[in-house]
Amino acid sequence: MIFKVIYQESKNQIPNREKTQSMFLEAESIIEAREKLANNTPYNIELVQEISGAHLEYEQENNPDFKIVEF
Repeated sequence: MIFKVIYQESKNQIPNREKTQSMFLEAESIIEAREKLANNTPYNIELVQEISGAHLEYEQENNPDFKIVEF
């Protein structure tokens, strides 16, 4: 499964919409995705959302930074 992760780079700052970033991650479940993020990033994770079908196709076609992150 592919998950879209919405995050802030710092846990010490108040979330700011203009500084929100996203990444894409492959994992077997949302629990595994959250564990990978907790073990490999210092980020403030706002949302982890499974994407598939039309939503995944849209992200692949319209997001120039689409790349699946591997830890």
